[in-house]
Amino acid sequence: MALLKDNKREKVTIIFAGDSGDGIQLTGFEFSNTTALFGNDLSTFPDFPAEIRAPQGTVSGVSGFKINFGSTEIFTPGGLADVLVAMNAAALKKNLSQLKKNSLIIANEAGFDARNLKLAGHIDAADPLKEQEAHHQVIKLDVTRLTREALKDSELSMKERDRSRNMFVLGFIYWLFHRELSHTEKFIAEKFKKNPEVANANITVLKAGYSYGITTESAYERINIEPASLPKGVYRNIVGNEGLSLGLVAAAQKSGLELFYGSYPITPATDILHHLARHKNFGVKTFQAEDEIAAATSVIGASFGGDLGITASSGPGIALKAEAIGLALMLELPMVIINVQRGGPSTGLPTKTEQADLFQAMYGRNGEAPLPVLAVSSPADSFSTAYEACKIAIEHMTPVMILSDGYIANGAEPWRFPKKADLEPIKTNFAKPIEEAYMPYKRDANGVRQWAIPGVAGLEHRLGGLEKEDITGNVSYEADNHEIMVKQRAAKVDNIANFIPLLKSDIEEGDLLILGWGSTYGSIKVAIDRLRSEGVLVGQAHLRHLNPFPKNLGEVLSKFKHVLIPEMNNGQLVQLIRAKYLVDAKGLNKIKGMPFLADEIVAGAMAVIKE
Repeated sequence: MALLKDNKREKVTIIFAGDSGDGIQLTGFEFSNTTALFGNDLSTFPDFPAEIRAPQGTVSGVSGFKINFGSTEIFTPGGLADVLVAMNAAALKKNLSQLKKNSLIIANEAGFDARNLKLAGHIDAADPLKEQEAHHQVIKLDVTRLTREALKDSELSMKERDRSRNMFVLGFIYWLFHRELSHTEKFIAEKFKKNPEVANANITVLKAGYSYGITTESAYERINIEPASLPKGVYRNIVGNEGLSLGLVAAAQKSGLELFYGSYPITPATDILHHLARHKNFGVKTFQAEDEIAAATSVIGASFGGDLGITASSGPGIALKAEAIGLALMLELPMVIINVQRGGPSTGLPTKTEQADLFQAMYGRNGEAPLPVLAVSSPADSFSTAYEACKIAIEHMTPVMILSDGYIANGAEPWRFPKKADLEPIKTNFAKPIEEAYMPYKRDANGVRQWAIPGVAGLEHRLGGLEKEDITGNVSYEADNHEIMVKQRAAKVDNIANFIPLLKSDIEEGDLLILGWGSTYGSIKVAIDRLRSEGVLVGQAHLRHLNPFPKNLGEVLSKFKHVLIPEMNNGQLVQLIRAKYLVDAKGLNKIKGMPFLADEIVAGAMAVIKE
């Protein structure tokens, strides 16, 4: 009862869970958008079943959506949850271990009949909800019956009516947390504008859920969370893949280039294609190729022709693109490759997150083929990382790899709109016809060659996968020339360190530095705050630039007695750091398809200090 009696909270973590057909992701996402509009800070983590058509009613078929929101700054989707919305018995079983003591369980009674109990494997309890009343507050809603009652006058079939039951739950949650219905009503009207009867049914059920809360107000006390005090600006709720897409479009506009995106669908990167396809008004061209190799080579052709070429995939697709990426590096053309990482190897865990492709980004091509590598740290960071990757690719004439992951790709948080004036300029380096013959591999002081557009008189040149002669670009098999070209390509990438920011640690020196990259940022940040409250002198530094490293990384590392590197892999950045800087960095590794909890990082940090 403690949760509902204490109706004013600083922050709350909710898990929405049910079958894939229960509309869990839509419910969670709409609650997130409405909560962001209300002014709360938030972070989300959608959790999809591994199978496209997972068995209904089973634990393996549970779809989940976790949101942590509050009146204070939020960095992670939260640890243990305060509220569980369980649409069936399997959802309860899967998520019970993720609840705090005395949490609130809102359960759809229709999902706890004998059939659902059997499918979920509840063999020890005839009534698992009654059993949980000793540990949590349980609100039982007969969502199916209440939905059908609300739609008793509808001409929709019973199956179609039942599809809107997630809206009843959402309406009740809106009432419980003092949220408005208007945003979701507009969303439903737009989503089903070609089928107004379905739209009206969903809105009717949404209102019915809200009204149910009002009519039973004496039984349940509402939870009040004030808006967060965020820096002034215009905000919107943004998902990681959407942030990447907008960053790419902004870079194309700022550089004056048209954007060409060639891809082949793969989880969890496919949404980037969907988002970019909506921006044809900005000159964006999207191409769904027949396979990963065709996607990558189409982008090389676009970049050769003067467009900003982009492709994206996940680890298996990046493996197929490897030869084409090596070709783009040999041609020294601007191109951005996005790897939205997932569990591997091979097909692995398509719907689960991982950070296991850092070595692939660094070394996953034949020959000496170094690329600049950047990592996204959060959904809101996606925009600026994509923008910077494009800037580096264009100004240094090189393919650039961006590492995101499934957690960031599908997660959401408030994002403050940048102003156009705040975006750094992106300068193209197009060759112009001159009297003497054009030399495709003549370089400037930074080792960067010019970008010659085919079809321009006087700029005729040859590009290809065979090694080229320095300056002239003629095919060359000469040994000394090959070594020169290899070293020049590597030096150009290394030189990018002079154009990226120095690494900042939040304290200059201490007992322990927790060094991270990618989506571990939020969990590390929360862990740092807890450790400091216990008197541990610990600092945080987070890497966006993984190749080249910031110029001062070695200096930052040297000022701490110990270095801990949490990664969702078996230890990749830790090997790079130990090899380059000869420091005794320790790895904290998690390979479970799930993000780190702050508690896990706190425990890992304390273990290092006790050693």
